[in-house]
Amino acid sequence: MLKLRQLQRKKQKENENSTAVHSHLSAARIRLKRDLDSLDLPPTVKLDVITSPDSTNRTHSPKLEITVNPDEGYYTHGSINFSLDFNEVYPIEPPKVACLKRIFHPNIDFKGNVCLNILREDWSPALDLQSIVTGLLFLFLEPNPNDPLNKDAAKLLCQDEKEFAEAVRSTMSGGSINHVKYDDIISREIKRSIT
Repeated sequence: MLKLRQLQRKKQKENENSTAVHSHLSAARIRLKRDLDSLDLPPTVKLDVITSPDSTNRTHSPKLEITVNPDEGYYTHGSINFSLDFNEVYPIEPPKVACLKRIFHPNIDFKGNVCLNILREDWSPALDLQSIVTGLLFLFLEPNPNDPLNKDAAKLLCQDEKEFAEAVRSTMSGGSINHVKYDDIISREIKRSIT
């Protein structure tokens, strides 16, 4: 009986501590923590927490970095990094998503802005981090030339898919197109297997 009471007290103390921690977090941070806890990442995606949603310091908003390593499509063998900055009104507003590499893609411009409907007009508080990861993966499986940020890439994709594929391969290795140099995004594992 004594052990049972000790266990009850211990559990009650843990619950009090847990409630105290959550009471200092904003609703946005609690939601992001829940999104992170339920996240089911495919093997082609890696997530790093740069600034944790557990931080009670409101001057440092939660920040994540996602690395997408497409295993099919035009960008196979690439390793593309994105930053996700969450504000204190998430999930009412989506996070700010930026590509950290300069890549030749119809829906990503030279500054890293990403054109993805769920990050703009189709955003809904019902969407979550899993939806964003899925959307980013889909960008590499099905680039959308109809809503471009990089008009040259979109035009080339519409005119000649083979030439677009060759341009993507060239730029993924750090090549240039129209005097614009792109970042080398070939994944390290592929580079090791080649050498």
